[in-house]
Amino acid sequence: MPYGVLVVTGAMSHQENYALGFQQDKRCDVIAVADEKDADERRVRLNEKLAGQLRVPYIPDLDAALARPGVDVVSICTEHHRQGRVAIRCAEAGKHLYIDKPVAGSLPEARQLEAIVRKNNLRSQMFTQVLLPPAQRARRLIDSGSLGELRAIHHDLHFAKGYTKDLPLKPRTETADPKRFLVPDAKREMFNIAVYSLAMFRWLTKRNFRTVSAITANYFLENNARRDFEDFGVLSLTLDGGIIATISAGRTGWRSHPGGGSNCTKLVGTRGSAFIDGFATRTEITGGRQAFWKTPPENPDDPAGFWASSDQRKSGAVEWAIPPATVSDQSAFLDALDQGRDGEVSLSDGVHALEALFGAYRSAALRDVVSLPLL
Repeated sequence: MPYGVLVVTGAMSHQENYALGFQQDKRCDVIAVADEKDADERRVRLNEKLAGQLRVPYIPDLDAALARPGVDVVSICTEHHRQGRVAIRCAEAGKHLYIDKPVAGSLPEARQLEAIVRKNNLRSQMFTQVLLPPAQRARRLIDSGSLGELRAIHHDLHFAKGYTKDLPLKPRTETADPKRFLVPDAKREMFNIAVYSLAMFRWLTKRNFRTVSAITANYFLENNARRDFEDFGVLSLTLDGGIIATISAGRTGWRSHPGGGSNCTKLVGTRGSAFIDGFATRTEITGGRQAFWKTPPENPDDPAGFWASSDQRKSGAVEWAIPPATVSDQSAFLDALDQGRDGEVSLSDGVHALEALFGAYRSAALRDVVSLPLL
């Protein structure tokens, strides 16, 4: 019997990719798109749009959708302030969870969700980039022993998307406990992008984070500055065993890179070090006044150019791309279900990454090192 997959939320989210990934796997039957009863008008319209594209019904009542026969897996990709409570309802209904990153908008909800998943013996996977070639190469290098014992790791991850504008350079005053992370025209970018790095570090090392120090800033995106969301963050962490980890992650605008943005990993071991660039060796000259390099037209439903269904092609520039994973993240989760185990990055791994993120916001607000786990 195929896995019945319920899709929670629709277009103008990563669900555009997740739902298609499940639908393209022959082991799956996408049953419906669903959401909470009180989803706002815009979200309902976008949910109906994705349901139409998938040729499945839209059910505007999450509990009714969860009660339908044949639902085994729920693919969850709501706004982060809703995601914890939505995932809790799905886990309480006994469904396996494929969940967007980060797993929730609050640490207490994430911990509650983790306890329910464990109690109900459910399988889970948080979407990450660990199946992409750069992370896979890092894993092979570490596992080969050629670097010796891993002592330090750094990751630059900057997404070259969004319409930039010169902003006044001034120190940012950060919020110690943010509550909102995503609106149609802006995102908290440390929250949304550094999570990939944190998840990769835990996947590579199998170690817990013990301290975090961070700063955040606004340099590029006018909508983020207006919403008081950071463009990027810089983090320094320690892990069990004394491993040092550093991250620079955020969104830098369409014109900052010919492709998707910088994706570089540095590994330092007791016997050697390695540098992994997501793109081929190259020379590049980029600038905001290059007449030949045109950014994509703005989509009113996606004014910041976040989502795959918006035109994201930069005309007049050579496009660079990281090769795709050999298996989709969704199919990898189905492989895990077939084998009775969690995916490559489980919900528990996602909770550890989320805790480090909230520690980073607290550190940026207090301008001090924060110990983990958070109390």
